[in-house]
Amino acid sequence: MQGILHNIFRFLPVQLLLLHFRKYQLFLVFWIILFLTVNDNFASVFGASSLFLAPEYLGKTSFMSMLLLGGAFGVFIMAWHITTFIINNTRIPYIGAVRFAFIKYCINNSIIPLFFLIFYTVHSIRYQLIEEGASVGDVIWYQLGLYCGFVLIILISFAYFFRVGRDLLKVVLGRITSAEKLKDFIPFDSLDYDIDLIKADTYLTGKLQIKKFSEEEAYHPRLLKIVLRRHGRNATTATIFAILILLLLGLFSEQPKMRVPAGASFVLLFSVIMGMVGAVKHFFHSWEVLGWILIIGSVAFLVKNGVLDLRSRAYGLNYSKDAKVQPYNYQSLKSVFTKERYYEDKEKEEERLNNWKAQYKGEGKPPLIVVTSSGGGSRATYWTFRALQYADSVTDGMVYPSTVMMTGASGGMIGVAYWRSVHNEYVEGLIEDPYKQEYQENTGKDLLNSIIFSLASNDLISPFNKISLGGYSYTKDRGYAMEQELIRATDGMLDRKIGDFRRNEMVGKTPLLIVNGTIINDGRRLMMAAQPISYLTQSEYDVKNAENPAIDGVDMATFFKDRNPYNLRLPTALRMTSTFPYILPVVRLPSDPQMNIMDAGLRDNFGMELINRYLHVHREWIKENTSKVIVLQIRDTREYDVYPGSEMNTLTDMVADPLFAIQNKWEPFQSYSQGYSKDYLKEYMGDRLEYITLQYIPQSGRSAALNFHLTSKEKQDLLNSIYNKKNTSQIERLKSVLKEVNP
Repeated sequence: MQGILHNIFRFLPVQLLLLHFRKYQLFLVFWIILFLTVNDNFASVFGASSLFLAPEYLGKTSFMSMLLLGGAFGVFIMAWHITTFIINNTRIPYIGAVRFAFIKYCINNSIIPLFFLIFYTVHSIRYQLIEEGASVGDVIWYQLGLYCGFVLIILISFAYFFRVGRDLLKVVLGRITSAEKLKDFIPFDSLDYDIDLIKADTYLTGKLQIKKFSEEEAYHPRLLKIVLRRHGRNATTATIFAILILLLLGLFSEQPKMRVPAGASFVLLFSVIMGMVGAVKHFFHSWEVLGWILIIGSVAFLVKNGVLDLRSRAYGLNYSKDAKVQPYNYQSLKSVFTKERYYEDKEKEEERLNNWKAQYKGEGKPPLIVVTSSGGGSRATYWTFRALQYADSVTDGMVYPSTVMMTGASGGMIGVAYWRSVHNEYVEGLIEDPYKQEYQENTGKDLLNSIIFSLASNDLISPFNKISLGGYSYTKDRGYAMEQELIRATDGMLDRKIGDFRRNEMVGKTPLLIVNGTIINDGRRLMMAAQPISYLTQSEYDVKNAENPAIDGVDMATFFKDRNPYNLRLPTALRMTSTFPYILPVVRLPSDPQMNIMDAGLRDNFGMELINRYLHVHREWIKENTSKVIVLQIRDTREYDVYPGSEMNTLTDMVADPLFAIQNKWEPFQSYSQGYSKDYLKEYMGDRLEYITLQYIPQSGRSAALNFHLTSKEKQDLLNSIYNKKNTSQIERLKSVLKEVNP
């Protein structure tokens, strides 16, 4: 028994596995993340597992999407083999005596990859059958695609390394007769004695047979190291070639057929990072820490001096150095958002409201609706569009023409903007029916794939990849990729500038759309709209009474009036309001210091702050000119149960919950704190005020993931949520209120 255990212990695959755990835990992190993601234990709230278990290519899970994912797995596994071979070969010099040493190394280094493939296959089959509702035949076809892609990459890789073997060494040494030449040929450090050798007696051959190293032809250790160095150089060349391929794909990232599934993009990104980490270890050896310090320091220097900038720009704005640079500080804000401008913009808005009222064809005073939608990625986009389209259809088209203002945050804002664009095209006579199912389906199209693919490829060359938009030059990044995908998904309906809606808004044909962002410099709100809205930047009390009013918002068009603000692309504004950390890049605006813009949900994920202020500012006009005021709030979470509670039963919970309570519970904090607004609004609106809340309530008990990708099951769950008894009750209440005004 002891002999069997000894033989197992001295088996090369076992020794390599132990070496990874003993020396290179950093590389194991990549595998741990993949295992946890597939098992839905990592980034589960973002639905990361679905990107791997049901990958989409050209908008659907197919043989090709699985083939591409399998190919990506092949690239990652080869990157794993290449990287670990480069840094491990000095510990296994005897493998240089084996013909096709690198291929044999890959075979013996495959315990973790093999286990992962089995683990993934089991989970993906289960997921596709249960979550996606695929047939058994389809699942088998998908799995065939996965392994075809994987095997193809492995065969191509092995074909490249197949030509490098010990025969090369024999040819070289056969031409060397002088000892001095041999000494020159062998690098000095290869003569060093390495005491950290792996002690293995047996290995696995290409025919999966166990063979002893003692059966191989003996060579001097220094000669074996030369062979391994040549393998290492070829492996490094392969890594560089893979990076170049990824960069070339980035150049053609706007072509849908050139974009691999999001899960595959993740894996490709991991492959590149692993290769880079391995290169640092290989070239710096014991100076690795110093190497990382030099690399990070160099990048920091380039960023500080403006050579590299990880932030994005707002497409459409003028970033020219010739334009006036507006200082961003309190005194500058105070000089821009004055008392006079406040009342001037308020009067303009009430003029717009008068134009809207003039189009009312019913008797008496019209009902006034303001719409707000919560953030929440594609889940919020899909649900918001569903709620608005359904509410308008069941009220015989009464909701949209009664709406004067629409706002919100993040993904919900995309749904609001798309519904407005669809209905605007209907009003203009460009489409026949705004209630077609195809418009709903458009909101469920994948956006994450293009973002992640760009992150893995295009972002690496973004400083040098220029585009021209709206008359100005910008760099491409994953923000641009997301915008272009959004335009394609909506059949070009969102391919507009903010200012394109200005006339229709002013005459009352189209509701005012206010897209929000959060200025992370100081926490103020950035508001992007086609109308001047300075009256929303501060409280009316401060305007009247305070010498130094608390300005908590910035009207972008007013503040950046010299930067062509109405030329801002609508998809850019929607991207800015949806800038989730790291998924999308922070957007910088041309002030001094530069404003940095992120997700609107950081400030107000439900849009209620803006709704409250808007109604308060125009309360007198509303009282005189409307019969009812309906606040239509659309939420992608339940109002009464925003976030699942934690019981702090584990040590991790006890340590982490107090530290991250604000970050983890930010959404419920906002939701509960805004509950007071219902009382205050009622005070100055009276009985004319009605709250209608349509909330996504999961039918299956598990909420759709918070990301830019939805599964088929999640889409169906979102569609059916409108029929939940709480939502049907609210819809009936909405119909009743509108019928009271328009019997």
